[in-house]
Amino acid sequence: MRADRVFAYGAAAGLIGDRILGDPRRGHPVAAFGRAAAAVERALWRDHRGRGALHTLLCAGGAAALGALGARAVRSRPAPLRIALTATATWAVVGGTSLAREARAIGGALAAGDADVARERLPHLCGRDPHSLDEQQIARAVVESVAENTSDAVVGALVWGAVAGVPGLAAFRAVNTLDAMVGHKSPRYLRYGWASARLDDLAGWPGARLTAAAAVLAGPDRRGAVRAWQQDAAKHPSPNAGPVESAFAGALGVRMGGTLAYGGRVEHRPVLNGAAGRPVAVPDIERAVRLSRRVTWLALGACVAGRTLAARIARTHKEGRA
Repeated sequence: MRADRVFAYGAAAGLIGDRILGDPRRGHPVAAFGRAAAAVERALWRDHRGRGALHTLLCAGGAAALGALGARAVRSRPAPLRIALTATATWAVVGGTSLAREARAIGGALAAGDADVARERLPHLCGRDPHSLDEQQIARAVVESVAENTSDAVVGALVWGAVAGVPGLAAFRAVNTLDAMVGHKSPRYLRYGWASARLDDLAGWPGARLTAAAAVLAGPDRRGAVRAWQQDAAKHPSPNAGPVESAFAGALGVRMGGTLAYGGRVEHRPVLNGAAGRPVAVPDIERAVRLSRRVTWLALGACVAGRTLAARIARTHKEGRA
């Protein structure tokens, strides 16, 4: 079976597995990678960019190498085994079900009037200081996190899986995890985490644009999504969160951005879709989760189509040279 079909069947099976099973409470491969990366950090840490770059190279390169070894081991094996490896890798690196579960749990607490429970659960979803947020700000934080993590935790992995198979899936998730661990601008990681943060920006670039485009197609307000993306994406300090959050904001008809407390500091971010949007409300959490799921399947279709087209072009070129 051709590699493009193996990816198509395996990635779809992995997404279905994530939808049915979610993330395991114990023994998750990403958690194991995080422990390994933390051990490497303890051995290497210095307040120096070079040390941080070495940390990134060892951890992300090691994840890619493990993926490549797995792919090589099944390369000549029957197609079902190759599909199973791709499905397992996809299930391991995507986190759509956990994202939806956490968002809905916070939304449920807010709907029940229990802001304390919502604040307690918010750190499971994002790194903001929950104690500084009121109910509306918590809802906004959840919707923004659903938008950004649809790209980081799902679509970006699918893009790199389409480009490079199992090694691409593993490498992207490793880079994204490293950014979450050391890529923020605290005094400890400002220099040490620089390489991880920049590599995450590069790796996340195509997935963020695909996520934004899919949000335009899948959202209830396509014109609003396009307008917000065009007008406001560049205002966001993150080159990848900007397109995603602005497109989600326009599609849902809400405002995102503004003042937030993150990592022990206060940031004043530009408002996205401020002219046409309304404040985020609790019901918008469920709307964002549903949009995220539609975006996921649209993105899978685009990745499968792209890999199939690339394989067809390669075969045509090879036949033309023969």
